[in-house]
Amino acid sequence: MSYFNFNGKIFKENTAIIHPDNRGLRFGDGLFETIKFKNDELILADDHFARLWQGLKLLQYTIPKLFTPDLLEEKITELIRKNNHTNARIRLTVTRGNGGLYDLHNNQPQYIIQSWELPESNGSLNQNGLELCIYKKAFKMADGFSAIKHNNFLAYFMGAIYAKDEKCNDAIILNQHGKIADTTIANIFFIKNGSIYTTPLSDGCIAGTMRQFIISSLKSKGITVEEKSTSVEELLEADEVFLTNAIYNIRWVGSIGKKRFRNTSIIEIYQLLEKTNPAVFC
Repeated sequence: MSYFNFNGKIFKENTAIIHPDNRGLRFGDGLFETIKFKNDELILADDHFARLWQGLKLLQYTIPKLFTPDLLEEKITELIRKNNHTNARIRLTVTRGNGGLYDLHNNQPQYIIQSWELPESNGSLNQNGLELCIYKKAFKMADGFSAIKHNNFLAYFMGAIYAKDEKCNDAIILNQHGKIADTTIANIFFIKNGSIYTTPLSDGCIAGTMRQFIISSLKSKGITVEEKSTSVEELLEADEVFLTNAIYNIRWVGSIGKKRFRNTSIIEIYQLLEKTNPAVFC
């Protein structure tokens, strides 16, 4: 039996708690964070909570004084212990509560915390390259809200369905201008002629915590990552491609359609980060 936390109270996994008028259910009015728990700590917790609070302010939530990152970290840890997890993927969902489009009943955050066990090997570099496809039926809007993890994820979940139908590991999501944003669950990096690039936040990608960690970590080693607006054609001309997110760290992309990619530099980058940042890159 697994458990989840709703507004500070722990319930069994099959307990119904969402009202039909919940704005998260009706309008996708909410935010979420996916956080890794490993080696008895939340990985990149400060970065996750900073992004969450940025989102709460952008979406104009009223934040009570007692609703703090420390409170959420305490409740996450409590749930992990209740579920007897050693390594875990945490999903923290925040919604605004009940109400219609113009008659908001409660502007304060309500939250749900869930946890799932992760294998010990999670975070290791994949030996078989991922196969990606490109989703073109919905687009990620590059706007003032695109960097936060809000619940309006139409392009992402339809892209995930498309990837499954096409028997791909993940789908690349484009913005409204046809530029690369990210994938359904990760940020995109690529290597061309020895230089490392990633898509800029201005093109609609999520401000990934692992994305920023890798950019900062490589910069501290004298390795520059250039944020570059990128077309599909430019990505297909890359020598190597890899994805990053908070759960899997780095994952090598072996192909996009018929284009194949090697992983020589990716292995070197992974080993460098693993060696110099073991507490995070785990």
